[in-house]
Amino acid sequence: MTPRVVVVTGGTFGIGRAITLRLAEVGHSVVAFGLEARQISSIAAEAIPSLASELKERRLQAELMEADVSNSDDVAKVVETALKLHGRIDALVNNAAIGPLGTVLDTDEPTFDRIMAVNLKGPYLSSRAVLPHMIKAGGGAIVNVGSGAGWGKPNMAAYSASKGGLFALSAAMAYDFLHHRIRVNTVVPGGGGIVSGMSLGRVGGDALRLGIGAPGTAAGRPATGEDIANAIAFLISPEAEAISGTVIDVGCFAHQGGPVPPKPKNN
Repeated sequence: MTPRVVVVTGGTFGIGRAITLRLAEVGHSVVAFGLEARQISSIAAEAIPSLASELKERRLQAELMEADVSNSDDVAKVVETALKLHGRIDALVNNAAIGPLGTVLDTDEPTFDRIMAVNLKGPYLSSRAVLPHMIKAGGGAIVNVGSGAGWGKPNMAAYSASKGGLFALSAAMAYDFLHHRIRVNTVVPGGGGIVSGMSLGRVGGDALRLGIGAPGTAAGRPATGEDIANAIAFLISPEAEAISGTVIDVGCFAHQGGPVPPKPKNN
């Protein structure tokens, strides 16, 4: 394993927390950031102390920061910190997202704007901030965390629009920076039941309500944050140095829009 310096947006809770822990566990230098205040539709809050405690217990290292992915000044401070600590940035994981439910009639303008600011503008700002350093260094990797909603799902109008835009942004960046040896790929969590601040927020914080009736994965269980993190660890590794512009579905065909039929009761 070749150690990397990795910036993880939304890296302090849920899937992002699992990504931070896994990348630190395999020896990468991680700079992870998120907001400590609870965001719309999410239960994620005050996550940094808990993650810092777990890192310490497991004798792992990661730099944790509070910053808003939709604020260019905040993003610049994160990048500055990563460069000051480690001298380079090899990879970026754009994971931060919010996911309020609603149709276009249910979604007011401020909510729509906030979803776009976090889910689409955030990856744009973070990518724009790290790309010059990757280009100067001769290459790098960007992994965007997408969603099957990017192909449209009921009652997820604004969220679907933001994730559909992320697929397009990922593909465009993969084309634009191919000859700079910068790889841009998308990972899609799928199968239902994945624990995150967003998913818990949609069920009133009750984890027991997650994944009911969900098809799960080929592993015979719902996907976990660790499953997503393992795919990301591969995509930023030298073993994936020829892979760019692709979508890896960690779950069950979420990248095709679904739905997957429910598991038969007699199985």
